[in-house]
Amino acid sequence: MLRRFLVASALVCAAGGTAFASDLPNTKEAPVYAPPPPPVFTWSGLYIGGQVGYEWGHTSPTLLINGPLPGASESGVVGGGHIGYNFQVSQFVFGVEGDVDGASYNGGNGAGIIGYTSREPVEASIRGRVGYAWDRVLFYGTGGVAFGDFHDTFAGPGGFDSLWRERTGWTAGGGIEYALDNNWSLRAEYRYTDFGRVNDFLATSVVGGDTASRRETDNRVQVGFSYKFDMFAPPAPVVSKY
Repeated sequence: MLRRFLVASALVCAAGGTAFASDLPNTKEAPVYAPPPPPVFTWSGLYIGGQVGYEWGHTSPTLLINGPLPGASESGVVGGGHIGYNFQVSQFVFGVEGDVDGASYNGGNGAGIIGYTSREPVEASIRGRVGYAWDRVLFYGTGGVAFGDFHDTFAGPGGFDSLWRERTGWTAGGGIEYALDNNWSLRAEYRYTDFGRVNDFLATSVVGGDTASRRETDNRVQVGFSYKFDMFAPPAPVVSKY
């Protein structure tokens, strides 16, 4: 009888202890979740943007038969859009970029027997880019093929000549670009462009005809902006702490 009483008492105590333990507050901390850090910045990706700047140069046409004409300065505002792609390896950035610009670039000289003007209303380029990235700052050099559309006019004792010329040359320069965030960036750039020699046959303005020859070069400084799409960017790491 006593043994049965002791066994029953032990069972009651065990059941009561379990119920009591279930009523105690849980002192184990809940897992702590750390939000993922911002995406790792990279210059890699496709981007588009716009630019505006100022061009200047000098031209000195020479008539092959009648001799040199007075030189003249050329200048104007240039602006347009660009598209490109960058690929970053460690701190080095490699890319390709194309741009198209409209320009008010022009100049001329009315002195002498032959007066002339020269305009370049449209220009474009396809260039490679190589740069060194210091986090969100990119120092780069650029160079490639340049295209120009020139309109030249000559007025002389024989009349008036108006000629359109499409020229292909080369362009090179460099700049600095700063990323405001993972998508938007600002840039400042200098480029030198050389379209080589342009030869215009003057059938009307010069009595008896002649050919005006000149070398067409220009300099430019410009600022711009770009928007980079989140393509081929490295995935952001997810960090959780328990």
